[in-house]
Amino acid sequence: MIKFATEKIVLTSHEPGLNPSAEELSKIILNRIGLMPRKKGSTDKMHQTLLELYERSKESYRKKHPELAIMTVEDMGTFAGISRQTMYDYLSRWTELSLIVKTSYINEGKVIIGYKLNGNTLEKAFEKSMSVIKDNLDNTQKLIRELQRSVKNEKISETQRINAIDEKEEEPETLEIEQKPSVEA
Repeated sequence: MIKFATEKIVLTSHEPGLNPSAEELSKIILNRIGLMPRKKGSTDKMHQTLLELYERSKESYRKKHPELAIMTVEDMGTFAGISRQTMYDYLSRWTELSLIVKTSYINEGKVIIGYKLNGNTLEKAFEKSMSVIKDNLDNTQKLIRELQRSVKNEKISETQRINAIDEKEEEPETLEIEQKPSVEA
């Protein structure tokens, strides 16, 4: 059985202007895949978290230290300009799309839990998000086919039931007479 998450995936069609900056593009990307805050008056710096995740991922790869790619929720909230608790509310959408993954590392004898891009680059992480969205659409297409087949079968069933009722009403009542074979000598 396929289990669907309860989160909404909201896709929009925001477009960049001419010669967009990295900041503008990061805002547009987060808007297009539904990761920007949806409430009016919320932070407008969520894109800073995406940019920082990318920078940390590059640094981690360059220095060959995977723990450098990880951001704690507190750090993410700081870059987004929101509290840690509010950032937790947004993280479910980020992880739902598989753009980031939860991970842990040990630093100075302490276990640190945080998040990192779900790939070595933004492009690789986004490909995983595309896969999640495509799987959702593929499953929806299967449901649409099932709905179409179900509607067709219900109509056929109903037609057969109506035809059966009509046939019973049209049959004249006949008396059954027992017939004996005729004997001819």
